[in-house]
Amino acid sequence: MALRLRGKCITLAAIVVVAAAVMYLIKWQLGVAQENQTTLAKDTTAVGPHRIERRLSNDSFGVGEWLQFEIGYGFINAGTATMEVTDVVDYHGRPAFQIVTTATSNKFFTSFYPVKDRVESLMDAVGLFSWRFEKNLREGNYRNDRQYEFDQINHSVIYKNDTISVAAYVQDALSALYFIRTQKLEIGKSLFVDNFTDGKNYPLEVKVYRKEKITTKAGEFECLVVEPLLQTAGIFQHQGKLTVWMTDDRAHIPVMMKSKVVVGAITAELTEYKLGQLEEF
Repeated sequence: MALRLRGKCITLAAIVVVAAAVMYLIKWQLGVAQENQTTLAKDTTAVGPHRIERRLSNDSFGVGEWLQFEIGYGFINAGTATMEVTDVVDYHGRPAFQIVTTATSNKFFTSFYPVKDRVESLMDAVGLFSWRFEKNLREGNYRNDRQYEFDQINHSVIYKNDTISVAAYVQDALSALYFIRTQKLEIGKSLFVDNFTDGKNYPLEVKVYRKEKITTKAGEFECLVVEPLLQTAGIFQHQGKLTVWMTDDRAHIPVMMKSKVVVGAITAELTEYKLGQLEEF
């Protein structure tokens, strides 16, 4: 039961906003991301006959960024998780960040409840929105595989054979975190993000509470303490609360995440990290 709660929180709640802890296993099966990785189109605003006008700056992350977390349930070390910006790939003539997160149980937990999860997102490098999302969850006997692509021109997504309307420049559960990292975070103010997860639209509010210095296994960091709130019930059905410590600098790296659940708490603590290469597109 404890690990199922871990799976619900980390693989769904945490990655929806600012979190860490999830998945690496399978390469693109549709071939969208890997056919033209060496050459990006010169016209980075074009998608077929249409154009996307949004262009946002990104001084927070780039290719090569790698974050590793230790996942704990109470005082128990349950496993590790990584978040990585693996590449910039070509998606219909536009550069897109390939972002991968993984979560793996340690040897002790694997003996009775193995976890090997993966989530991957293609995020437009110019407009900072989602093009494609895929997750593959392996938690005990539980299996959950999802993949879908966003039509950012017509503001829709096909999910389980249904066409669902979404907001312009909508984010997926993983790209939402990286988008938030690029934004100005001010104490006492909220940031609002349109998010689509598991067949539903979830307007997301991220509240910025205070500054706080914390120490993790990766070092000491000056942080902003933030909390994601969903305006529509659904993802936080574990009736918990997610608090995230993000570095108070241009990178806004998540260095600590705590999610209170019905019994106890789940923690993701940064243990190692590498910064990525910033680029202009």
